[in-house]
Amino acid sequence: MSVLKWDKDFALEQAADDAELLQELLEIFKDSLQSDMYIIEQGLEEEGAAKVCRAAHSIKGAAASLGILGIHEIASAIEEESRAGGLEIARNKLSLLKSMRKELEDL
Repeated sequence: MSVLKWDKDFALEQAADDAELLQELLEIFKDSLQSDMYIIEQGLEEEGAAKVCRAAHSIKGAAASLGILGIHEIASAIEEESRAGGLEIARNKLSLLKSMRKELEDL
């Protein structure tokens, strides 16, 4: 879990100390992360930095709200570069995001 850098206490606090609610939020995040990663893949295929930027922004915000700092950091870097028109970080970090998505299954 170290790659995820998950702050479970923060996440639980965001869910009003309701473990069941936190689990529901994590499930929603897993689904949205999967969708957003697919959008990033499409954006990379199309050389569409704006598309990549929007998906990375979505991932960044959701990860931050759940205290998943590892994913937040990567999404933030992808968003920043793609906002300037670059796609190299997205190309280099997409596989890491996918492996982190798999790690989320254990949360």
